[in-house]
Amino acid sequence: MRLSKMSQKQLLVMRWWTPGMFEKRDGIICDGAVRSGKTYAMSHSFILWSMANFTGADFAFCGKTISSLRRNLIEPLKKSLYRENFGVEDLKSKNYIVVRKGRIKNRYYLFGGKDEGSASLIQGLTLSGVMLDEVALMPRSFVEQAVARCSTEGSKLWFNCNPDNPYHWFKREWIDKADKKNLLYLRFTLDDNPSLSESIVNRYKSLFSGAFYDRFVLGKWSSAYGLVYPDFMTAVTDEPPGEIEKYVVSCDYGTVNPSSFGLWGREKSGVWKRISEYYFDSSREGYLKTDEEHYRSLEKFLGAVEPECVIIDPSAASFIECINRHGRYKTVRAKNDVVSGIRQVSDAIKLKKISICSSCEDSIRESTLYRWDEKSGKDAPIKENDHAMDDIRYFVSTYLSAHTEDFFCMPLGRIKQEREC
Repeated sequence: MRLSKMSQKQLLVMRWWTPGMFEKRDGIICDGAVRSGKTYAMSHSFILWSMANFTGADFAFCGKTISSLRRNLIEPLKKSLYRENFGVEDLKSKNYIVVRKGRIKNRYYLFGGKDEGSASLIQGLTLSGVMLDEVALMPRSFVEQAVARCSTEGSKLWFNCNPDNPYHWFKREWIDKADKKNLLYLRFTLDDNPSLSESIVNRYKSLFSGAFYDRFVLGKWSSAYGLVYPDFMTAVTDEPPGEIEKYVVSCDYGTVNPSSFGLWGREKSGVWKRISEYYFDSSREGYLKTDEEHYRSLEKFLGAVEPECVIIDPSAASFIECINRHGRYKTVRAKNDVVSGIRQVSDAIKLKKISICSSCEDSIRESTLYRWDEKSGKDAPIKENDHAMDDIRYFVSTYLSAHTEDFFCMPLGRIKQEREC
């Protein structure tokens, strides 16, 4: 397992269950910064502990989804185990792997805890241990059901996650009560992963801001507060668009609430520029528009421009149908995971993947007013001054992130689309 290349904290994770260490603890919790090496150390330690203490037993690896669990944990783990002369049999159709070493053989089930209904998937099993990767992304009912399955004598619990809001149930019920629950708790920072170069560490530090910097770089459970996009004005430019290779429109649709359409053009440099926008606020204008009237406004707004697609607020079913009925523009239902989308927009601003023409006055106005709801006790922006902000988020999370290979982007769940771009 290349122990000589591991940090002291990673080594502690690898050995905590051995005699003379913390073997009397019932489990371990590791949280902290992204790319801090905690998942690598935990997954390998989980295998070594289980193979050293059991044979013919059942265990479980749990992630947000089985596909993300396989991609982020199981596939890298399998490669390492092969190098260490472990036998690994992956029964993908049954969602479990079998690990062998000499006469010792154990089975490891794979589960996805994506929603409240996932708890039923793990019921009925008797486990000798469970590792929950990204546990803060799982519903409480699933986590508690997984923990309840570990009834074998000597079983242990393994939890791993990046920090979230300090009011998160896992922080309050498990991390804050780690000693009471007889668990070892370790917080990781980027400095705990010796495999990261100084340039990569600096890149991560420059990527995030605000609460996300506190969480993903410093490893702290931090509340989101203040402006949602404190760096938004760095993306605003007075330079006119260069030669445009393709166009995309993003749309947050409202009848009583404002409607905001943004026209995005991809310059030869690869930067997507918000060239112009349409913003209709019925309360400001003093009258309402129908779907057909908004469609005619869309046509007038675009003129001769033929966009690759129009990305639309997924709740605007009637307006989507209206556009489809006319048959001129392709429509795509936007991904609407708000917090993940906000992180992606923040990344796009930081990495200068998008720019905003200074003529887009409503976007600029909203960016100075769009704030986190500090009173909610969870990550959520205040539902005011957010219509241009939403259409920008739809463009970045639905189109830009799907058409760029960037390992900094946060994965989103699948969402049904009206048509593919």
